[in-house]
Amino acid sequence: MSKIKVKNRIVEIDGDEMTRIMWKMVKDKLLFPFLDMDLEYYDLHLSKRDQTDDRITHDAAEAIKKYGVGVKCATITPDKGRVQEYNLKQMWKSPNGTIRAMLDGTVFRSPILVKNVKPAVKTWEKPIIIGRHAYGDVYKNAELAIPGPGKAEIVFTPADGGETRRMTVQDFDGPGILQGIHNLDASILSFAQACFTLAYDQKIDLWFSVKDTISKTYDARFREIFSHEYELNWKNKFKEANLTYFFTLIDDAVARVMKDKGGFLWACKNYDGDVMSDMVASAFGSLAMMTSVLVSPHGYFEYEAAHGTVQKHYYKHQSGEKTSTNSTALIFAWTGGLKKRGELDGTPEVVEFAKRLEESTIKTIENGIMTGDMARIAEPKPKRPVSTEEFIDVIASQL
Repeated sequence: MSKIKVKNRIVEIDGDEMTRIMWKMVKDKLLFPFLDMDLEYYDLHLSKRDQTDDRITHDAAEAIKKYGVGVKCATITPDKGRVQEYNLKQMWKSPNGTIRAMLDGTVFRSPILVKNVKPAVKTWEKPIIIGRHAYGDVYKNAELAIPGPGKAEIVFTPADGGETRRMTVQDFDGPGILQGIHNLDASILSFAQACFTLAYDQKIDLWFSVKDTISKTYDARFREIFSHEYELNWKNKFKEANLTYFFTLIDDAVARVMKDKGGFLWACKNYDGDVMSDMVASAFGSLAMMTSVLVSPHGYFEYEAAHGTVQKHYYKHQSGEKTSTNSTALIFAWTGGLKKRGELDGTPEVVEFAKRLEESTIKTIENGIMTGDMARIAEPKPKRPVSTEEFIDVIASQL
C-alpha cells in the first residue's frame, strides 16, 4: 500500500513515563504504516531537559515557530520528589509553561464524546470548550521563601527614567512565602480575540469569568480588555448570529456551569483554565478524553494530550505488570496536528486520514472495547477492560 505523503514537517515533542510508552505505540501502529512523515524530533524526557539545562525545551518552541505545527506528548513538571528521583540539577519549570510563553496564544480544550459514556453532570448535553489563556500568572511567576521579619514590596522602575512606583505587599513578622505574577495587555488582547473568533466560527456562546471584585486591578484589566474588544469588533456580529457574550465572576460561573446544558466556550485565565479543563474532562468521562491545542496569534499551533504522564501506570509497566491506559488524547493530539498540517499544506488526503483515525478510535470505544478508566463508567459495561496495547491494536484493525 502506498503511504499518504505529509507535505511539510511536523515538530514532534516526546515526553515522559507511561505516555512516552504509548506515544511510540501510536506512531508505530497507527501512523507510520499509513503516512510518509518528516518529523522534527525533540526529546523532552526529564533527564534530557536536565542534561541540556532545559535548552531543548526552548529549541522545541523555536521549531514550532519555524514549521508552524507541533505535536507534544505529556511531560513531567518536577517537584522536590522528582528532583531526587531523577537526580536533577534543579527543579525545572513546566515545559508546557515555557513553550506556551514563547508561542503566546490560547489553549482550547474540548471533551471527546462517545455514546456509551454519559456525563457525570446530568444536565450536560453538549461539549463545553475551555479557552485557557496560555501566558503569565502563576506559570511565569517569581517566588521567595521569606526567612523572617521584614517588608515585602512590589517595585516598578520605568525604562524612561520616570518615577519609581512601589507598594507594600506585606510586613512580615516571621517566616512566610511571597509570589509575584504578571501579564501583558497584548497577550490578554490576543486571548480575547482568539476566544471571540472561535465562538463566532463555531456559532456557540462565549462565557468569560474572573474575580475582579477582589482583584480590582489585575483581574479587572482582563475584564476591561474583553469588554472593549467585544464592543469594538464583535457585538454586532454576535447579535446577527444570535450569540451571547456573557461575563460573570469565576465562582458564579462554576455554580452556573453545573446546571447548564453546555455547548459554549468558557474563557478562563491561565490557572482557572488549567483546573476547569480537568474538571470538565473528568465529568465528561476521563482526563484521557480531551483535546488540547495552543493557538498562537502568530500562526503557530501546538497539539498535546491534556492529561499528565500517568505515573502509577508507568511504575506498573516497569515492574512487568499489564496496564490499561487510555491513549485517546494522545491519538487526538496527532490527528489535530495532522489535520492542521493538511489544511495549511492543501493536502486533503492527510486531513481525511486524520478524521478516519479519530472515527476509528471513537468507534472502538462505542463498540465496547476500552481501557479501565472508561470501563468503570461506560453503559453497558464491557466484559473486561483491554490492555494499553490491545486498545491501540483494535484501533489499528478498525482503521
